[in-house]
Amino acid sequence: MSAPAIPALRVTDLDVRFGTRRVLSGIDLIAQPGRRIGLVGENGSGKSTLLRALAGTLPPRAQVAGGIDRPDELEMLGQEPPFGESETVRQVLAGALTPLRRMVGEVERLALDLADDSGEAAQATYAAALDAAILHDAWDADRRAREAAERLGLGVLDDDRPIGTLSGGQRTRLALATLMTTRPACLLLDEPTNHLDDDAIEALSMFLRGLPGVVLLASHDRVLLDDICTDLFDLDPRPDGGLGTDGGGGRRFGGGWTAYEEHRAATRRRWEETYAEQQVELDRLRAATRIGTSAIAHNRAPRDNDRFIYGFKGARVDRTLSRRKNDAERRLESAEREQVRKPRPPLRLRADLTGGSGPAGRVVQVRDLQVAGRLTLDRLDLTAGQHLLASGPNGSGKSTLLGVLAGRIRPGTGRVQVAARRVADLVQDVRFADPRSPAGATYTALVGEERAARAPLRELGLLPPDRHATPVALLSVGQRRRLALAVAIAGEPDLLLLDEPTNHLSLALAGEIEDALQTAPGTVVVASHDRWLRRRWDGAELRLWCLTGPTPAPTTRPAR
Repeated sequence: MSAPAIPALRVTDLDVRFGTRRVLSGIDLIAQPGRRIGLVGENGSGKSTLLRALAGTLPPRAQVAGGIDRPDELEMLGQEPPFGESETVRQVLAGALTPLRRMVGEVERLALDLADDSGEAAQATYAAALDAAILHDAWDADRRAREAAERLGLGVLDDDRPIGTLSGGQRTRLALATLMTTRPACLLLDEPTNHLDDDAIEALSMFLRGLPGVVLLASHDRVLLDDICTDLFDLDPRPDGGLGTDGGGGRRFGGGWTAYEEHRAATRRRWEETYAEQQVELDRLRAATRIGTSAIAHNRAPRDNDRFIYGFKGARVDRTLSRRKNDAERRLESAEREQVRKPRPPLRLRADLTGGSGPAGRVVQVRDLQVAGRLTLDRLDLTAGQHLLASGPNGSGKSTLLGVLAGRIRPGTGRVQVAARRVADLVQDVRFADPRSPAGATYTALVGEERAARAPLRELGLLPPDRHATPVALLSVGQRRRLALAVAIAGEPDLLLLDEPTNHLSLALAGEIEDALQTAPGTVVVASHDRWLRRRWDGAELRLWCLTGPTPAPTTRPAR
């Protein structure tokens, strides 16, 4: 039996504004079944906005124009899973299974009815119900639900535990378990690997590769984009100066992140070369419009006895000059109209992550540390300039360790000594005291006027200048993370603590941070699930394990 047809997701000339601020403009996209399309672009380019527009969940104040033709069955997993605080784990999982069990029951009921009524209408009703059940693999739903819960590490959760008591990672994994159970025809994902460990990400990847419907996702996870995406869609305004990600003005690229990164660099070079060549041609045409008669008739001045002949020839020179000028002006007008825009210098990190004048010797010393239910660590020593990666599954205590070193979390027992004079801390969930304050003013208030003058926000290469006057509340999640990172590095810390530093950031900036980590002179502790970052890490690694169940003790791997 052939698989039932799944409709494509179509977007035509989509425009989204919030007041006078345009977030998306002229977006055209067709997402076919079986295609897994990754959305890429700088922070604030509108990835989350596009997903919410497709899901129909934009706030009422959003002004939306253009066409969206979506499949009837569309599910979205945003950065905050949509569960009620009082719902239980059991209720959420049962809610995912109920419609699938109903599908199976409906097929069985209609099959019995066919014995009494084999007319075309009854057959069509039965065929439609059967197609829906096949599409969702409804007969295997209970097994999938159990397997998803096990692979995503939900087996340790009490079925009657309220959603409001779960961590962000646990909520995300629970939401993924429901999606892996229901297998929707169209799936939208916004940063789905945030808070997920390696096992959960592998389970998600296998599920997405086997899904027959439409998948559209925004993710900072470069390994995921390489492993599962068939296409990438660039949301940066006028990508690559009009040449487009495909070289022909379009935004779509067939392939994963690694191939796209190489292609984008080559396209950027072509853009810069095209612009330079066009400027040379424009200068030549502008010079041609200023041509004088001396360029056409540059001989001696006429003598008295040939003034008539010279006047006759001079008229011909004037006509030739006029014709050449008119031709040059026409060509100049056409060239100016068709020229590509000047390549704007890309936003790039232009600051060291740490200072280099901190104390020598031991910077961090930890002995017999315990934080009840969250972390156990017998020993940790860090010397000045050492870089350490804290890795491990969800719940192993990575964020707790950073919180203890930063002084935000009090240890239950044990001894913790931090000798660094200046400690900076980038947390996962960035919050600012006054969301109405502009980004630039917030930066100055947090780092102080003297430091802000020494390290102006505009010179760090983290937040575009046109966002400095934007209230913090109106920045994207990634832009708020950029602002928080700017605050953290402005003080040239001796000890920098980074909790999932690549989460929510553009892929370009994530790569720049990784490069900067390699040359940072100060002491750095990074906690990350980012597989791309971890595969390229050259420093020491501290592997932590969950406190629940029989797990190995924390282990430290020296730098390679």
